[in-house]
Amino acid sequence: MAMLEIADELLEAMGLDEIRNVLPARLERAANTNMSYSDFLVDLLTAERDAKRSRYIKTRTSLAHFPFIRTLEQFDFSFQPSVDERQIRELAGLSFIAECSNAVFLGPPGVGKTHLAVALGIEAISRGISVYFINAHDLIADLEKAERENRLERRMKVYVSPKLLIVDEIGYLPLDQRGATALFQLVTSRYEKGSIILTSNKGFSDWGEIFGDPVLAAAILDRLLHHSTTINIRGDSYRLREKRRAGLLEPRTQSPDGRSQAAPR
Repeated sequence: MAMLEIADELLEAMGLDEIRNVLPARLERAANTNMSYSDFLVDLLTAERDAKRSRYIKTRTSLAHFPFIRTLEQFDFSFQPSVDERQIRELAGLSFIAECSNAVFLGPPGVGKTHLAVALGIEAISRGISVYFINAHDLIADLEKAERENRLERRMKVYVSPKLLIVDEIGYLPLDQRGATALFQLVTSRYEKGSIILTSNKGFSDWGEIFGDPVLAAAILDRLLHHSTTINIRGDSYRLREKRRAGLLEPRTQSPDGRSQAAPR
């Protein structure tokens, strides 16, 4: 049996699939460039490492259940001057996850809260950190169903185990007592054990109304904000910007106080 066939069988047995795929081409290149044995070995191992990393990121990204894929490089900081880019880049260093701290993005719909949350989640996955993303309404519905079926404790582990949990769109729909209590249990279970990124279109003063219980809302905020960074985004919707560019909405002008407003007719 030819040596290349033997090598192919050994690589398959060891699960070194990328080396197996690139070996013929790399052998030819090494012969043409007089590559040293050590450089050739490093070249093959690097290819295998990069392939495994790529597969890991792809798998973890799929398991995170992101609604879309966005990076910080795709965020238009110039369109949202209220967002401190330096502060966001500091969050992207992910020290807040190591410290089991939280990040909260507040602002009206369409200003980029979810984009930033997803971008930080993707950055975390690239560094080997487990991430799970879920819409707040879906989260509460899932926990309420688990409670009715007497499996809440087991289901809660799905949301407690990731190092980073992203809960999107708190406040778009009010919660009943059962839902608010379930969220309180989750926040309490993760307190100082794992990080949460949360987005909301409501300010903290409105959370008593969201949860239908000011005392419970205060208890959630107490745990959520004890170790946290809050980013308050004030600006126009990206989606409306695209409609204006397409001529479907009136353009906006700057008011004397620097805020954008619809242009007069």
